[in-house]
Amino acid sequence: MTTDRPGPPPPHTAPGPGPARPPAPHSGPARPPASGADPAPPAVARRAPAGAAVLREDVTDAIRTAVFDELAAVGYARMSIEGIARRAGVGKTAVYRRWRSKLHLVLDLVQAFAAQGLPAPATGSLQGDVRALLEVASHALRHPVASQVIPDLLVEAVRNPEIAQAIRAALLDPQHGVAATVVRDAVARGELPERADVDRALDLIVGPLYWRLVVVRTEPAEGHAAYLDGLAAAAVAALTT
Repeated sequence: MTTDRPGPPPPHTAPGPGPARPPAPHSGPARPPASGADPAPPAVARRAPAGAAVLREDVTDAIRTAVFDELAAVGYARMSIEGIARRAGVGKTAVYRRWRSKLHLVLDLVQAFAAQGLPAPATGSLQGDVRALLEVASHALRHPVASQVIPDLLVEAVRNPEIAQAIRAALLDPQHGVAATVVRDAVARGELPERADVDRALDLIVGPLYWRLVVVRTEPAEGHAAYLDGLAAAAVAALTT
């Protein structure tokens, strides 16, 4: 049976309580470790962790740009990871390292756009708040993500509940919150009755603007600023009637 005990000393070893050990090479007086510290272990060369891919930010930005270009060119249904990778000048693996599928890639793009948010105006009057909200919404709806990508996703949302839920969470819910703030402040000032409906307010304020900028896509004849002034007056008149 094999054991971990040392065997008998070899014939040339002097008898004694145990085998003689060769003296350690002399290298000067031994230095005791610092108080309370363990002796330092021997230095071992460290290896970089295997499989830990470093995601370059410039590659991520190039892929996001390629997603937008691909969506604008072929739409969501025909968009492919291969086409995105080709536009970005990377391999498909670089895309899959960041997103599981084209759905998650597009949703990331929409959520990044929505994260910019619509600030709730606080001008001190319903007319001023509605006009300020229209100004900010107009700027957002002119963004390429809103004017080219979101309409295509709204079509896909009819067939894909995950897209519909993501669009609601990223876009509709924040806009509803802003409209609720405008209505609440107007009620507090006595400009609107307490029964004022937030959904109706949002439809009246942003609905015509979305129709003009995203669906019809024609510039108003009276100029953009005058058009927003007229929309604000019409929305306030409808809300206060």
